[in-house]
Amino acid sequence: MTDKHPGNGHKTATPDVSHIRNVEVTHEKSDVSVRGVSMFVIALTIAAIAIHLGMWGLFRYLDAQAAKAPQPGPMALPQEERLPQGPRLQAAPGFEVTLEDGRKVKLERREPQAEYRVLRQQWDENLRTGLKDQSGKVVGMPIDAAIDKVVSAGLPSRVKGATMSDYALGLPTAASSGRESEKRVP
Repeated sequence: MTDKHPGNGHKTATPDVSHIRNVEVTHEKSDVSVRGVSMFVIALTIAAIAIHLGMWGLFRYLDAQAAKAPQPGPMALPQEERLPQGPRLQAAPGFEVTLEDGRKVKLERREPQAEYRVLRQQWDENLRTGLKDQSGKVVGMPIDAAIDKVVSAGLPSRVKGATMSDYALGLPTAASSGRESEKRVP
């Protein structure tokens, strides 16, 4: 076998076409304006940068607004009025006990026995110091003072010369369908 082409394998050469001219196909300056395209690209770049800066500023403004504590609207109810009517479940938000002196003790998120402990403490204080109204004025006396007063004054007894009929009870009779009563000695 002999090679038609000497050397290594097949060679491809591009033919010289510089002598070929097509007069009908040429570049015209009116087809594409390089200056117009470059101005469009520059304007598009400036607009993209302006949009990005505007969006960055808008997000910073919205984040600042979200960080502020929102003010309730003029028609919004206060927290106390939004809670359901009492009695409320123990350990629920808004659960509190109002003591006799007007103080409110919040018991939300505490164990159920906390309510009893608070009330028992108030009752023990009333037994020691006397019952007070909301203004702080004592309207009842301590139990020890009441016992001392009864002991010093003495207990009332039956009047001498009184008979059992003086202590009789008036009970309705069955015959009168409860309209009349008769005295019975207990």
